[in-house]
Amino acid sequence: MINRLVNHLKSNIRKQLPKPIQHWLNTKMSNWAIGIYVGSSPLDLQPEKSIKQPVISRQDITDCRASLVADPFMIKSQETWYMFFEVMNQDSDRGEIGLATSSNGLKWQYQQIVLTEPFHLSYPYVFQWEDDYYMIPETGEAQSVRLYKASQFPLRWQFIGNLLEGSEFLDTSIIFYNNLWWIFTETSSKCQHDTLKLYYAKNLQGQWQEHPLSPIIQDNPHIARPAGRILNLGDRLIRYTQDCYPNYGTQVRAFEITNISPETYTEKQLGSQPVLTASGKGWNKSGMHHIDGHQLNDGSWIACVDGRWDYR
Repeated sequence: MINRLVNHLKSNIRKQLPKPIQHWLNTKMSNWAIGIYVGSSPLDLQPEKSIKQPVISRQDITDCRASLVADPFMIKSQETWYMFFEVMNQDSDRGEIGLATSSNGLKWQYQQIVLTEPFHLSYPYVFQWEDDYYMIPETGEAQSVRLYKASQFPLRWQFIGNLLEGSEFLDTSIIFYNNLWWIFTETSSKCQHDTLKLYYAKNLQGQWQEHPLSPIIQDNPHIARPAGRILNLGDRLIRYTQDCYPNYGTQVRAFEITNISPETYTEKQLGSQPVLTASGKGWNKSGMHHIDGHQLNDGSWIACVDGRWDYR
């Protein structure tokens, strides 16, 4: 009874604090790690039972003192899977981008930090376009959306320009669809996680224009902040979104984009239940907030995900 009362008081006190401080406390009091899920579709995924979860944790990081790992994106080149993810460096108190590799997408080996900046990095959205590899990490602290190109994949990345400037763009997600590039990015102030803006361009490096209906989501922390790679299934797009209420990183929902053009935008939620949610025990007992799904040759799906367990 006493423990429950203390926890109740702590929770109520925390709710009275400004949102940025609440977000900072939630980060400091949580440990994030990375797992692998599999399933028959990108909407029906479960933990892969043949391997030990999580597949990457802070204890696996060998070249800095890490407090957490999160936001994984993976890409396959020839016969090797490459996973890029945020590593929170305890000494600098900034996120850096780490790399792990796998021959089968299930068992992973940490390699090294591949990208650092004098500002926080996370959410390394890696993609291939034509014969080159690109990455758009979150660089909200730099008030920009920055595009990097691999000068020597997967270890060396060169900054080639800003796509957007002048705001704290968070968890930027990009996709090429119907002959246009599209950027979805969260821009709310004070860590509200409730505003999603949409931009488009004919070319990857711009010029980028804000969609006339943007922000396409406003005042809704349940569905605004991006939660991983946007999937192009040919005749439909699926975007994942973080549910950040009542706490940051609660669960992940999926939406089908039913109409997207320079003039229009509509979407609908897929299913009534979240795609990812807290397991109640272990490495992801307290919440999940990211997914990057890929279809395999046999038609099944594999995804890297992240999850948290709270110290409190």
